[in-house]
Amino acid sequence: MNIVHGTWEPLPAARWEDGFLSGNGHHGALVFGDPNDERVVVTHHTLVRPNGGEKARPPQLATELPALQDRLLAGDLHAAESFTDGRDLQWVQPFHPAFQVRLRRPRADSRGYRRSVDFTTGVTQAQCEGWSSRVFVSRADDVVVQRVEAADLVIGLDHRLPGAPDTLVVGQSIVRAGDGALLTLRVRHPDSDRRYTGITLVVPTGGRTALVPPGAHVTGAESVLLLTRVVRHTGELDTTPHTQALRELATGSEESYDRLLDRHTALHRTAYERVTLDLAADPAERALSGSELLARRGSPALLERLFAAGRYHLLSASGLFPPRLVGLWTGDWNTAWSGAFTNDANLNLQTASAAAAALPEVTAAHAALIQRQLSDWAENAHAVFGARGVVAPAHTDGDSGLTYHFSREYPLHLWTAGADWLLKPLVDHDETDGNRDPRTAHALAQVALFYEDFLTRTDEDGRLVVVPSYSPENRPANASWGAINAAMDLSAARHALLTAADYHPGPDADRWRALADRLPPHRINADGALAEWARPGLDDTYDHRHLSHLYGVWPLDEINPYDTPDLAAAAHRALELRGAENDSAHGHLHHALVAARLRDGERVAHALGQVLKGDFFHNSLMSAHYPNRDVYNADAAHTLPAVLIEMLVQSTPDRLVLLPALPTAYPKGRLLGIRTRFGAELDLAWSPQAATAVLRPTRSHRVELRTSSGTRPLDLVAGEDHVLALGAW
Repeated sequence: MNIVHGTWEPLPAARWEDGFLSGNGHHGALVFGDPNDERVVVTHHTLVRPNGGEKARPPQLATELPALQDRLLAGDLHAAESFTDGRDLQWVQPFHPAFQVRLRRPRADSRGYRRSVDFTTGVTQAQCEGWSSRVFVSRADDVVVQRVEAADLVIGLDHRLPGAPDTLVVGQSIVRAGDGALLTLRVRHPDSDRRYTGITLVVPTGGRTALVPPGAHVTGAESVLLLTRVVRHTGELDTTPHTQALRELATGSEESYDRLLDRHTALHRTAYERVTLDLAADPAERALSGSELLARRGSPALLERLFAAGRYHLLSASGLFPPRLVGLWTGDWNTAWSGAFTNDANLNLQTASAAAAALPEVTAAHAALIQRQLSDWAENAHAVFGARGVVAPAHTDGDSGLTYHFSREYPLHLWTAGADWLLKPLVDHDETDGNRDPRTAHALAQVALFYEDFLTRTDEDGRLVVVPSYSPENRPANASWGAINAAMDLSAARHALLTAADYHPGPDADRWRALADRLPPHRINADGALAEWARPGLDDTYDHRHLSHLYGVWPLDEINPYDTPDLAAAAHRALELRGAENDSAHGHLHHALVAARLRDGERVAHALGQVLKGDFFHNSLMSAHYPNRDVYNADAAHTLPAVLIEMLVQSTPDRLVLLPALPTAYPKGRLLGIRTRFGAELDLAWSPQAATAVLRPTRSHRVELRTSSGTRPLDLVAGEDHVLALGAW
């Protein structure tokens, strides 16, 4: 294993948070690596616990909207607090683990112990004298695969993980299957028809298998192959097709592990190896265990490994859905914030690197979630705003895209920018790929239709007014949460209308562009900062983890140092004034992404330092939400690669910016395989003496090249490599 593309530890995981991870975007495996009591926690993206959210609908408030708009425009700064149907806060259904596959053997010496995970294959491995275990989750066959070598092994399925409700209805069975056994675990949520079933096929090579309900006891085998799947369902499940599928995968057990691994690796390795980062780290530091490296917080080797781990975990969590707040993994039923898809910041931050880092698999998962929920988005628009088109929710469990999670302090049902925010990565992908997905085009048209119906009020200058307006998850210092003309809402409405027009030339496009032109400009406040609310009289609240008002800087290209220098300066001032509030990882890295767009390398370095020095990473290299590894959360792990890419390479359909925000701490390195939004693959190398870029365009185009030495046009021809020698940096 290339240690840049993997990590290792000298001891088993004592906490589930430190377990090494594997996944295929459907199933996940969290592996402890204990030779005497091995536990593999199995998860599945669809497993959410019924809590009332499965029956919740959006509030029917459309008839009350005009009165609310009247009050807000008349100066009632607290009017939106009564824009509710009086319901209590309803969380979306919480994500939870399925069970753990538990393997016990007689306690023995663990000399020579080591556990590792290989990012290029997705295989977690643990071994010591007399024992070894390898686990991966197949991207080709959608099965958790484990191969164990041990002389004496008791195998069982155990749902009793931390926080598991005592009221679960659980049944287990074991039957002989050839020379091995078939273990089945059936779980039903109380007072619900919601169920899931776990199936593990145990296939020994040699030895003897005894049925010891509810598990199996294997002795004297050369090795044991375990194949596991989880199925969510309602009503009784006929497990025969699933059992038969596992039997077919296990044919020729001694060779089947290698065959399954080869099939999986062909897909996983191809995706993972498209992009690599080399910061010329010390080879001795590269060889350190993850826990040792995490203690060297300024080390380039640490950033190399976190970049690699972030891409690995992001890919592994993306398939059926994009990553949740916890990616695809949890060892506890009590997941913070329901382990949901949190759309007003976290999901887009986690997937921010997908287009540039050549992970279309992530974008496809993101798109699948959106397409599955568009009809719910339409219901939100109609119920809350009386409008055509679509409005995205701020939270979803994957089952429902309806807006029902809101409260007085977090009036998330007022947030109208979500659809544009969530569709932006799909637009980035289309620009990178050079083809416009008709599904994205349809969704954009639906967003534009919403704005046609919603943007009807004007101010004294005849400009359109976004009312009500909400800036996640902040409020003006002198007003309530629901206000007027939040900067994010203005940027999102303008971007959605203009992008929809680009995708749909013709009369609709003319109408949407005209509507966008009537939106008000951003406001610069008395501090010289871009105001979070463009409406005069609404004061900024600076100490907050969210940077929603800088949406025009990142991820949009609306505000930048080249085309809008005055607004960029005001955005930079807003960034300087922004506090970190509760030190959430997503806040620090969002700050870094905006700073990179504004060419402030030292501010990028400071924000990265807050995360690296704040003890946010577990030994698994999965991250936490708060410092000191508090609350398991994938934001930092998945977002960090995007930050490193943005400080080195930025692109739009017509512009390439090289090394815009490189911190002085990383004077030498290579970034290979980056995709640009004008359709070229890019390799970049830099040192104190020189920088070189190689572009491999897939389509002919003229772009503007920006470097520290100036600006010039760059004519690219499809199929012809273009080498840029940039001189000293």
